[in-house]
Amino acid sequence: MNIINIEHIAKIYQVGTEEVHALADVSIRIDKNEYVAIMGPSGSGKSTLMNILGCLDTPTKGLYDFKGQNVSQMNDNELATIRNREIGFVFQTFNLLARSDALHNVELPLIYAGVPTAERRERARSALENVGLADRMRHKPNELSGGQRQRVAVARALVTNPSIILADEPTGNLDTKTGEDIMALFHEINSAGNTIILVTHEEYIAEHAARIIRLRDGLIEKDEIVKKRLIPDVPNHF
Repeated sequence: MNIINIEHIAKIYQVGTEEVHALADVSIRIDKNEYVAIMGPSGSGKSTLMNILGCLDTPTKGLYDFKGQNVSQMNDNELATIRNREIGFVFQTFNLLARSDALHNVELPLIYAGVPTAERRERARSALENVGLADRMRHKPNELSGGQRQRVAVARALVTNPSIILADEPTGNLDTKTGEDIMALFHEINSAGNTIILVTHEEYIAEHAARIIRLRDGLIEKDEIVKKRLIPDVPNHF
């Protein structure tokens, strides 16, 4: 079942008197429970595509259908509703509140959604347990390693039970071993039935996905199934 259907989208930015074509005639379909990596060099359009997929921006032209809803023409409030309910974001820089412990950081999306205190606390605890941080719930970010902070960010992305996880360079600030641990976690999350879209510039990271979409100059250069996919050994948290 298609969860994302993009047809002939383009994104044009006006910079002074010049038009910058960040995306040109891009069409993509992504099914439920897929694990897709988006790759491309600087200036390829992958960040623009990520922003559109994440409902942080809308295309200048074309259709973006998300679970049967045409988000291409939505206003800012409607886009925010889709983001909050349907998309879990994981960023390179973690984006955690420095003065709050891991539990409160994971609770934040549920606070914004108006979820009652007892329910959101239980859901946040469960999310942290699922990423292997049952013993770190009361630790603040400066008391956690880089890998643990990224796990908190992953738990925060999962706590709303989103339709997709959108991860932007999630291993970019991590050493190789810790990055591999995070990729093992993503594999586990995908195996539990979650759809993952991973944006990366690293071939090794992209090869953990089942499919790679390669962009160049705002166009899809190649859309391919990964033949020798990297399957990490993972503990079963889910």
